[in-house]
Amino acid sequence: MSDRRGALHRAGWVAGSLVIVLVAVLPVLWIASLSLKSPATVTDKRLWPAEPTLANYRSLFGSTLFTRALLNSVGIGLLTAVLAVALATPAAYALTRLEFRGKPLVLPLTVAVALFPPVAVLGALFDRWRALGLYDTWPGLVIPYQSFAVPLALWTLTAFFRGLPWQLADAAQADGATPGQAFRRVVVPLAQPGVLTAAILVFLFAWNDLVFAISLTSSDRSRTVPAALAFFPGEEQFGDPVGSIAAAAVVVTVPVLVAVLVFQRRFVAGLTAGVVTA
Repeated sequence: MSDRRGALHRAGWVAGSLVIVLVAVLPVLWIASLSLKSPATVTDKRLWPAEPTLANYRSLFGSTLFTRALLNSVGIGLLTAVLAVALATPAAYALTRLEFRGKPLVLPLTVAVALFPPVAVLGALFDRWRALGLYDTWPGLVIPYQSFAVPLALWTLTAFFRGLPWQLADAAQADGATPGQAFRRVVVPLAQPGVLTAAILVFLFAWNDLVFAISLTSSDRSRTVPAALAFFPGEEQFGDPVGSIAAAAVVVTVPVLVAVLVFQRRFVAGLTAGVVTA
């Protein structure tokens, strides 16, 4: 009886997992299918097109609007991730190791700032950025991105630091290392999974942002992919851009997917660190 119940339990888990995977994968497959259809067959309901074509991808990479936006997305995302992690790593170390007044309020207030709706500040930010010459520039996007990038990185790294073996840092200081040397040579190497996780999460947030990207840019000079797709005309000026937009979605998704798969172990380790000890 127990064996039958265990088999039914496993079958239920397998069936539920298959349903979840199907729900998650089916939209991706449909977008990939649309990217291989011509404007004349884009309304075809079949999952795999009868006559697949790469015309959408050729028109995509033949457009300076998309290639420039792709370069902007990569550059702005990397700068945002590097700056956020550089600011959040020592801050997370201080929150974990130091005692000071108001410490319990730092993380909640930081998260509250990150949850503040961007639309509420866009008007003032738009005017200020134009006055300072930051409108339609990379710094004009990287700086506001820190409002959610730093809190996200700080939260992730603080949870990770709580699970580190601090005896190694204490031993390094006992051997004569300064707190700064112990941080750079012991803590930072141990925190690589957490740092990598925070950097990937921040990069993904910056990569997917639309509100700031479409409000604080006006040309191809700094417009990122999500904002550029709103202006993408497709293969022809008056043609249906659905296939080209689907191809762009595939192009911008594949590098992120590959990066997550390559760093999967460290990414999972960074996300799950501190769950028990926090």
